[in-house]
Amino acid sequence: MALDILVLYGSYRRGRLGIRLADYLIRGFEGLGHKAELIDAKAIDLPMLDLRYSDYPAGQAPAAMAQLADRLSTADAFVFVAGEYNRGMQPGLKNLVDHYLKEFDRRPAAIASYSAGRFAGVNSHADWTVTLSAMGMAIVPERLSVGQIGQTLNEQAQPQGEGGAALERGFAGFAKNLIWWGEAAKAAR
Repeated sequence: MALDILVLYGSYRRGRLGIRLADYLIRGFEGLGHKAELIDAKAIDLPMLDLRYSDYPAGQAPAAMAQLADRLSTADAFVFVAGEYNRGMQPGLKNLVDHYLKEFDRRPAAIASYSAGRFAGVNSHADWTVTLSAMGMAIVPERLSVGQIGQTLNEQAQPQGEGGAALERGFAGFAKNLIWWGEAAKAAR
């Protein structure tokens, strides 16, 4: 059963390196026969959270917010590409996610964390696990953590060196786990 997987990414910084990981994941899931699409917080450019999508009267939410709500609601599973800023979450991705709630409910999420350093975004991963669980998502236990992102994936999002080889090995189990949860949740819906 082919799944519809959304890959959410939230860096607003110049020279965004995490987009390489998002691109790698999209290619990987497509290579396994699934539909995978990037949801880029910077491109969508929602305002800082004031009202959630559900707080607007029907038909009055900003168009970009309403379109994304519809897209989130049709997805089977999510991958959060979670960069680490000052040992915490990326504010852009957190802001995007905070605009929604029921659109994520009862669906699986996997977290792929990264950082420019060697700790691979593990603090961000921990923060996202708590947040997404509180939103009603099933967080798959398999984690994918990428340290030294600039050396692990080149500009074309191709793995390179020892870090790239480790990423390739880790992706197989990460994808298998998300697909299992995605298929189970889709069958239950």
